[in-house]
Amino acid sequence: MSSTASTALYESRRVPRFTSYPTAPHFGDEVGPELHAAWLAAHDPAQPLSLYAHVPFCSELCLYCGCQTTVARGYGPVAAYVALLHRELDRLASLLPARPRVSHLHFGGGTPTMLAPSDFKALVARLRRDFAFDADAEIAVEIDPRTLTPAHVEMLGDSGVTRASLGVQSFDPLVQKTVNRLQSFALTQRLTEWLRHAGIEALNLDLMYGLPHQTVANVVDSTRQALELSPDRVAVFGYAHVPWMKRHQAVLPEDAMPDAAGRAAQFEAAAAVLCDAGYVQIGLDHFARPDDAMALKLEAGALRRNFQGYTTDEASTLIGIGASAISSFPQGYAQNQATVGPYRRALEAGDLPTARGVVITRADRLRAAIIERLMCDLSVDLEAICAAHRVDAAELTPDLGRLAPLLADGLAVRDRHRIVIPLEARHLVRVVSAAFDARSAAAQARYSVAL
Repeated sequence: MSSTASTALYESRRVPRFTSYPTAPHFGDEVGPELHAAWLAAHDPAQPLSLYAHVPFCSELCLYCGCQTTVARGYGPVAAYVALLHRELDRLASLLPARPRVSHLHFGGGTPTMLAPSDFKALVARLRRDFAFDADAEIAVEIDPRTLTPAHVEMLGDSGVTRASLGVQSFDPLVQKTVNRLQSFALTQRLTEWLRHAGIEALNLDLMYGLPHQTVANVVDSTRQALELSPDRVAVFGYAHVPWMKRHQAVLPEDAMPDAAGRAAQFEAAAAVLCDAGYVQIGLDHFARPDDAMALKLEAGALRRNFQGYTTDEASTLIGIGASAISSFPQGYAQNQATVGPYRRALEAGDLPTARGVVITRADRLRAAIIERLMCDLSVDLEAICAAHRVDAAELTPDLGRLAPLLADGLAVRDRHRIVIPLEARHLVRVVSAAFDARSAAAQARYSVAL
């Protein structure tokens, strides 16, 4: 790779996370309720789809949070929102083919388990009535370990939840206090025991680096504690400090945050602990047991990437339900109204709550395939992808021009038609992928740093 100074410049470059292509800053008013409805009606009922349900409420605000959420004052707003989810499902049922197949259902937020057990159970039952779930369908839910009771966990098991993702971030008390998320190891351990007792054995843990007061030593300690819980998957996310987008982050002490070199050292230390424990490193920030479906998909070259990050989901259509939820179709992306007020008003008017989106062009589809393979496999066969998309490789001439300085600096290697990212440059995969993003330059300021 290049010099330390040059590497630091790449690490501080603002680039997309590439959970979609085109990325969300390029969504606009070209997609509205009418086009969204047409895409829903065109779904092939023989093909499975995925569902994502967004719950934009939390019991308190974690100061590092970049999600679309708000603190609920009592249960009233949450109950009213659940009613809106059912109203949106009514609208979807009127547009989709009868009981389309579902291979994945993911509840995200916010905190999906803010829903009362009875409301969550009724929502899942409703989804099972409206959609035909595959026998091996995965039902996953994101969990704040601080808010669950044994009764709540039992309900999740009874509802058929198969995977739980537990937010941890850090077990260090000073870090937790600074980011307003006090969560002991004992509390988290107890929840994993409850979940497994309820039959939810597939567990993911989310860790972070780059938070205020994090050091290599306490990141290593948190990672080792996480391993004591025997998770199937571990995600190690870099904190994205974007106070111009998330104003609450402005109270976090920037002088206590590591610089780019410190962030890199923290991630590398966590990765070493996980790899030494036998976990397979996946893409940018995930780790999985060798027998986990995600590791097997990686080995088969079939790993995918969507709005939840790395995924084993192969469905070409993802329907997002709830405020700010994004739907993905072969034709493009459609995003619901971001906040509950406009979302509610659209549904009360009998409309889909579509706010914006983007129609995918032939050029977008080609670049999406290239970027996904780079993000998942750290390599891509440009000739094979161009052939699959019936595109002349000459169309990539501008992209290869943007790639040239990265090749010169060792962030990637070109072997005829194949681009390979060396393992030592893995953490800069977003920078390499951005060379193939023909839309990125105008929106660069809105993205987080590469590491």
